[in-house]
Amino acid sequence: MTEIGLREVRDEDLDAIYDQMRDPEAVRMAAFTAEDPDDRVAFDAHLVRLRTAPDIHLQAITADGELAGTIASFAVGTDTEITYWLGREFWGRGIATAAVRKFLATVPVRPITARAASDNPGSLGVLRKAGFRPVGKEVAYATARGQEIEETVLRLDGP
Repeated sequence: MTEIGLREVRDEDLDAIYDQMRDPEAVRMAAFTAEDPDDRVAFDAHLVRLRTAPDIHLQAITADGELAGTIASFAVGTDTEITYWLGREFWGRGIATAAVRKFLATVPVRPITARAASDNPGSLGVLRKAGFRPVGKEVAYATARGQEIEETVLRLDGP
């Protein structure tokens, strides 16, 4: 059984996170990504903001001590949302579901919202297993795909 952990993002994690967030298949599945995933300067500036903003709670996800991805909560108006990213080599092993559950235990705000491309069954499954329920659909521009796509909005109301 893989041991899943959460910890602060470290400077030495940045190269691996950058590689994970520009993997072409992961970018396509996530759909709502950076305008240019290969722009390291923009990535570094984005991570500085994520790591220092008082209303963003960013954590590294580890699997048996190895960096597997990131997870964060952030304010959008009066709502709180959760997002996560897992390196492709960690997909399909229950790591994301365990990390989301563990992270949610540290975020007391409810309700909490999550979003995923409606054609991303893996991410939708992770969120459902963590207790999120679909509450709507929206059409939004997905930078990674260069077009508008349907996005499922999910919410977790309870603890």
